[in-house]
Amino acid sequence: MFRSISLRIFAPVLLIAVALTAAAQTRDPILGEETTKVSDHVWAIMGFPNIAIIVGNRATLVVDTGLGPRNGATVARVAAKLSGNTKLFLTTTHFHPEHAGGEPGFPAGAILIRDAVQQQEMVEHGAEMIDRFRNMSAQNKELLANVTLRTPDILFDNEAKLDLGGVTVRLLWYGPAHTRGDELIFVEPDSTLITGDVVQNKVVPAIAGDGGTPVSWLAVLDKITPLNPRHILPDHSPPGDGSLIADEKNLIADLRTRALALKKKGVSAEDAGKQLTAEFKTKYPDWPNMAPVANFVQRIYAESR
Repeated sequence: MFRSISLRIFAPVLLIAVALTAAAQTRDPILGEETTKVSDHVWAIMGFPNIAIIVGNRATLVVDTGLGPRNGATVARVAAKLSGNTKLFLTTTHFHPEHAGGEPGFPAGAILIRDAVQQQEMVEHGAEMIDRFRNMSAQNKELLANVTLRTPDILFDNEAKLDLGGVTVRLLWYGPAHTRGDELIFVEPDSTLITGDVVQNKVVPAIAGDGGTPVSWLAVLDKITPLNPRHILPDHSPPGDGSLIADEKNLIADLRTRALALKKKGVSAEDAGKQLTAEFKTKYPDWPNMAPVANFVQRIYAESR
């Protein structure tokens, strides 16, 4: 289903991925009000996670919320200062609490948009995941106290389009990767892609719980490639250019090829993870953390049964 919007008119218990859990426990979850300009119409609050604010002549779109209503209110306040628009849209890259748990801090009139698969994950696992994050620290418990998330105003299947006034934004669901409902946001006039966890800057991919598979992640990257973005804003790493897509695709494909070769030789998933972690540290020296390789190897083995 395609929707055009103009201002003129569980499953098993969800286990958070290793890298994401580590980030949640070690990074300061409190967002500040300083912004970085990513492209002509896109600003970012760099933090846990990176928040995108897309400003048009008549409306503003915020992508992701921060952890809990306090952060959501900060993001909404920054968006209002940047734009001066009274029309506010909000969307989320996926259902994890640092991306969606700040929604109650936004003004009541904010229009919440989400892809249908992501919303189904929210229904199945959202409360469970909020509880999981609450238990990570006393600060998280305070930030997520009494959080209840509302139903989106608009759901879409594969694509929705927003006209913000001089700025057209495409909201895209291309299939499962980090989670089943990963949403990508493409700001057309800027050629800027906001990627959530799907494309990161030299970060080994992590599949969360009952999310995608290595093959489905590669399929999503294949669908992203024709967008040919000039700018990419990930959620847990620095901004970069369109080459980040090929970098990530090459690493996943390389890791999959090596893991399957080891499996064919009868090497266990655990031993393959250890071997490839060491191998890829040497092979990709500018990728700072290869610890998630072992987890991804487990996923490759599981998928190839």
